[in-house]
Amino acid sequence: MRSRYAAILSIVCSRRIAVSAFQAVGSNGRIHESSKSIATTSSRLFGENGRSSAAVADKDLLSKTGSEKNNRAKVALDTNPPKGTRDFYPPDMRLRTWLFNQWRDVAALYGFSEYDAPVLESESLYTRKAGEEVTQQLYNFVDKGDRAVALRPEMTPSLARMVMAKKGGLNLPLKWFSIPQCWRYERMTRGRRREHFQWNMDIWGVNGIEAEAELLSAMVTFFKNVGLTSEDVGIKLNSRGVIGEVLTELGVPEEKFAATCVLVDKLEKVRRYFTDVICCRHSQEKFKVPIAAIQGELEELGLETSTIEKLTDVLTNTSIESISAVLPKDSVAVKELTQLFELCKAYGIEDWVMFDASVVRGLAYYTGVVFEAFDRKGVLRAIAGGGRYDKLLETFGGDPTPAAGFGFGDAVIVELLKERDVLPTFEGSGYDTVVFAMNSDLYGVAINVASTLRAEGQSVDLILEAKKTKWVFKHASRNEAKHCVIVAGNEYENGEVSIKDLSIGEQKTVKIDALSDWAKDVSQK
Repeated sequence: MRSRYAAILSIVCSRRIAVSAFQAVGSNGRIHESSKSIATTSSRLFGENGRSSAAVADKDLLSKTGSEKNNRAKVALDTNPPKGTRDFYPPDMRLRTWLFNQWRDVAALYGFSEYDAPVLESESLYTRKAGEEVTQQLYNFVDKGDRAVALRPEMTPSLARMVMAKKGGLNLPLKWFSIPQCWRYERMTRGRRREHFQWNMDIWGVNGIEAEAELLSAMVTFFKNVGLTSEDVGIKLNSRGVIGEVLTELGVPEEKFAATCVLVDKLEKVRRYFTDVICCRHSQEKFKVPIAAIQGELEELGLETSTIEKLTDVLTNTSIESISAVLPKDSVAVKELTQLFELCKAYGIEDWVMFDASVVRGLAYYTGVVFEAFDRKGVLRAIAGGGRYDKLLETFGGDPTPAAGFGFGDAVIVELLKERDVLPTFEGSGYDTVVFAMNSDLYGVAINVASTLRAEGQSVDLILEAKKTKWVFKHASRNEAKHCVIVAGNEYENGEVSIKDLSIGEQKTVKIDALSDWAKDVSQK
């Protein structure tokens, strides 16, 4: 047997060496250096007389086979999703669906239409005007067609592209909303991930701040619908025009406005640290330390120390009256903000909004009113934010078109609802009815029962294999089913099934022919 195995191995090895030798010969017929390894292999497998060395062959073959098995055993699947991303198990999906439905319900109340766009876009769509921070956080790459593309970090540029693509084919004003998945490669904190879903609501074609007031009202309606109050959430209002008018008064060139606003936006993150950790007492003190953190970057823009100090004074203002004192009497920004607060009062949301001169938002394309929803307890980062971006379409070569909107991430609001203990539970599947047969002979009847109930719009979980009654009731309770239909021999002989109301524990029999009527009755209760 051993000699026969050696003979077979000899033939196999001879063929392998022949192939290797062919590969070792170049097109010019010369032998490559790799032929040396062939000779070495040959001398190991064959003796001086050309006979195979069975002992060596057996040892090498077994060693290789054992090594491959060990390697396969060591290779294990990483069960974690990529860093910064999430898996959505059924309870997580039920939560997500609930949140999305809350957003969609509010959008419908305010007359918005839903749209969507590709998650993969041209990289240039975001590098034109989004701002340096967004550009640095892009998930971008060159595809197989040598095109620079990126996963969308936000939805507004995609919306602008879509509006521009239709040109005059759209009837303004537009009131559109979407719930896209967005990607940013950024440092993760509580409520901040590298992928998230975001509720976007945008109004195009309205010049006045009536658009912003409508958007703010929609946002507050959502907060109220999910159980939050103005004591839980506030919305800070400001205008890029405030900073613009101040910088104009200070002699700062207009082309530096956007870059300055991006830096000022960093103040909120730094301020939170110094407020919470250092515990500064007065607003002026709260700003002096944080602004020092970006003073170097402001100076790189060409802003002198005196200019930075005056800018600091403006940022400490928390009322329209106080900001008016440092701006021109005919300030357009102050006029708009005053009118916006009046509209908020008309909407009945005045308790939710406040003025804060430091809010400018980080995206470079904002041009007017900006706003940011925040946790009043200061535990979480910004909940939502938005503003006016009248010139965005122009940066893509389109016609000037007024627009305003907001983005509202899913991660922070879920954390806030948990923090306030108002988040519903989503452990159970919420079936209407569980149907099971007491034995396999009645399984066909159970199928017919389930089909009848489903035809009436009930959500039915049909037990697909033999289970004990105790298990079925526990399963139904765990998934928060409302009823359990039992197909048993005695009842079936009478043309009936047993139905247990799991909320009160009562059980009764119902004629199989009357199941449709029963389903209609319980759906109306």
